[in-house]
Amino acid sequence: MASTTPIVDLAALRRWIGRQESDEDLLAVRHARLMAATVARDGAELQPGDALPPLWHWLYFLKALPPAQLGRDGHPARGGFLPPVPLANRMWAGGRVRFDAPLRLGQVVRKVSTIGAVEHKVGRSGELVFVTVRHEFFGPEGSCALHEEQDLVFRDPPEAGAAAEPSAAAEALPEPSSSESWQPDSTQLFRYSALSFNGHRIHYDADYCRDVEGYAGLVVHGPLSATMLADLAQRHLGRPLAHFAYRGVRPVVAGAPIGLHLRREGAGLALWSTRADGRVSMQAQAD
Repeated sequence: MASTTPIVDLAALRRWIGRQESDEDLLAVRHARLMAATVARDGAELQPGDALPPLWHWLYFLKALPPAQLGRDGHPARGGFLPPVPLANRMWAGGRVRFDAPLRLGQVVRKVSTIGAVEHKVGRSGELVFVTVRHEFFGPEGSCALHEEQDLVFRDPPEAGAAAEPSAAAEALPEPSSSESWQPDSTQLFRYSALSFNGHRIHYDADYCRDVEGYAGLVVHGPLSATMLADLAQRHLGRPLAHFAYRGVRPVVAGAPIGLHLRREGAGLALWSTRADGRVSMQAQAD
């Protein structure tokens, strides 16, 4: 049972609001071609000057920290750019992206990141801290090409096995206008972790998944699921995305098929992914 005594000092954590860091990176074609191979796309078609596919900017601006600066979960230790939230588990819960101009392969791009908000809630599972991080990406001409907000959620780990959900009937969902099936496996998760330099152990360490964070198996990256939905949206619309918003609903474990669905709503699209049990794992909107 979760403790009723708060351990989060919200006022102290909010001192991080407004903290900034910046970085610069070359949008290397080779890295994009490796990503193409990871998601079963023909990477040979990618050339310098091509627009970076939606959400592939997450493959760049990677932090190379030594082991001593990592937490037990494989993420960077907190208290530097991110506030020192005293809750063990960190999840990337969702975000919003606005595409003002294409980021192009071969460009050198500058990224500026800012802590935008820190919020605290108490739920049935205990304390939760939500940290919103804003990112802006500037192309060679100096104007901002991409605006992004990421929502990070921190919580204490559940008791062993508590992350497993009881079986339930499939949810009542709208009829999609288009659907695809995707079945990520441990190799694809490993490749995406390597490409994004993501050390979070829930994506490659099965014992850690089960024994520490309480999952049934290797967890599919939320950003990878969002990338697959964004790709489906852009292929369906036939033109570059202007906005993409996504929210993780439930974790999904590798090895079982995932349904990728969309339905037109006005000028845009509603998208969602479903697990093998029929339950929604991610929701998104695109236009």
